[in-house]
Amino acid sequence: MSNELYRKIVEISGRNPYLCYQCGTCTAVCPVSVFMDVKPHQIIRYIQLKRIDLEKLKSIWTCLACMACVDRCPRHVDPGIIFEAVRNLVLRRGEDAVDYFKLKDLDKVPTMALIALSRKMTG
Repeated sequence: MSNELYRKIVEISGRNPYLCYQCGTCTAVCPVSVFMDVKPHQIIRYIQLKRIDLEKLKSIWTCLACMACVDRCPRHVDPGIIFEAVRNLVLRRGEDAVDYFKLKDLDKVPTMALIALSRKMTG
């Protein structure tokens, strides 16, 4: 991850990932963390280390945006808001997880891909 990409994540989210001390609360309260390839607290750590590959990260699309992690984060890092920023960056780069107009098997489409893409199409 470049410094520019990190700066954009911070700018869009308005959050400071460096405040996270890896307590794991976000992962503990996440209702879908068991389905994630990389857990929420791990994603924040990768962002801190600037070692995140947006193209390979599937967890941001698994996130339901329930914001349970935001409600419980003791340091106000708010992983759900940071994930929304990362999703927006992926979509802005034209790397949509789905083609909104050609959806056939909606049960196979990540929920957050639909939500984020809908926001992109209406925003």
